Amino acid sequence: MFESAELGHRIEKSRYEDQVPALRSALLEAQFEMLRAARFPLIILIGGMDGAGKGETVNLLSEWMDPRHILTHAFGEPSDEERERPPMWRFWRALPPKGKIGILFGSWYSDPLAARAAGESKTEGLDQELEEIVRLEKMLTDEGAVLVKFWFHLSKASQKQRLESLEADPETRWRVSDTDWRHYKSYEKFHDIAQRTLRLTSAVNAPWVVVEGADFRYRNITVGTALVGAIKRGLEQCAVPEVVAPAARVPVDNLLLIHSLDLSQKIGKKAYVNQLAKYQGKLNRLSRDPRFAKISVIAAFEGFDAAGKGGAIRRVSEALDARAYQIIPVGVPTDEERAQPYLWRFWRHIPRAGRVTIFDRSWYGRVLVERVEKLCPTGDWARAYTEINDFEAQLVRNNTVLVKFWLSISQDEQLKRFREREATGFKNFKITPDDWRNREKWNDYEFAVCDMVDRTSTEIAPWTLVEAEDKYFGRIKILRSLVNRIEEALDHVG
Repeated sequence: MFESAELGHRIEKSRYEDQVPALRSALLEAQFEMLRAARFPLIILIGGMDGAGKGETVNLLSEWMDPRHILTHAFGEPSDEERERPPMWRFWRALPPKGKIGILFGSWYSDPLAARAAGESKTEGLDQELEEIVRLEKMLTDEGAVLVKFWFHLSKASQKQRLESLEADPETRWRVSDTDWRHYKSYEKFHDIAQRTLRLTSAVNAPWVVVEGADFRYRNITVGTALVGAIKRGLEQCAVPEVVAPAARVPVDNLLLIHSLDLSQKIGKKAYVNQLAKYQGKLNRLSRDPRFAKISVIAAFEGFDAAGKGGAIRRVSEALDARAYQIIPVGVPTDEERAQPYLWRFWRHIPRAGRVTIFDRSWYGRVLVERVEKLCPTGDWARAYTEINDFEAQLVRNNTVLVKFWLSISQDEQLKRFREREATGFKNFKITPDDWRNREKWNDYEFAVCDMVDRTSTEIAPWTLVEAEDKYFGRIKILRSLVNRIEEALDHVG
């Protein structure tokens, strides 16, 4: 992909000065039209060879456009906080909301490229990471983002000339480091790795734009023109109205598997009290184990309305130090959350090592309530299963113990609990008109739940189906399952 960027493209000064005013006007006009529409974000990735003008170009974009609506992030070595979370966490935090422009100076490509160039990974490892990046970028563009990836290229001779020129000028000497010269000595190796990376990750939805960096005028015109085109394409795309199709019942292998649960299982009050103390004590001791500092824990609670999620969560939190856990109640997304890709609202709450996060409802809302209530297009919830599996795989690879609970009850038991809530003053707040409306779609929710379990219960992140008809039985099963999963993780980390 680099051949065309090694042809020595140049733009004469007079021609450049003629083109710049119109290009700047077009950029500003496109930026403000995108801001007014607020239908998609523009994500710009900046990568390439040392000395190819990456920094100058980022500065220029802030000069040519309105910098108040540009969010620029330069990624270097991860901080301690970032190291304690999945590698993608810091990039998710930097994503711009709809209507804004985000420039990622150094991106999710930087670490895989650097590791391969340093010999810390094999080609197979690089390819695997690139495959995951392709899926990430597909998810972002499916969510409506416009993604433009610039690779600033220099031939080896041009790179040497550029570094020597910068070093010779007292005003720019600081920009050349020993690392730059070490990279220059490994030019051929890095060139080949970058070539492979661009070839494997340039897609219709997220193409690479290779920019020859030797001539700043050619570089500036190329980047500006590409951005105007990208924003216009985004505006044309978002003008097409989204169609929300019916929430089809999709056949699955384990259709209605929740019907196989034995909801008659019960536990007596005395046994419950004894086992509650036993498992809460175990959970507390595990959370104070020195090895716990090497892992994090996420417990996601889903279930039918009135299935007992809140009561179960209280029994878990009672066993933990309040300084070490966080409970995230998930409801209707805020305006801030709507302006981001769907999973952003969950990435922002990923715990660091040694901490516990409890989600009262979770990212599965997309394939449950949003699917059944037709709150999103069919394509969004249909692709969410793969996106969720990728998300959870990243968590588990980063030593996160992910425990997912589905609390199941019968329709009759739900009706009983609804009426009890209506009749009890301090439980009134728990019952809403939405709860009654959801009952009317019980069968649709059953299909959606079984589809969810079938497609997202993986070896590394299995679902725990909880028979919650008897609240005592359900709470003990949840505590026991959580304790067992944490014990297994601690044995693994040693």
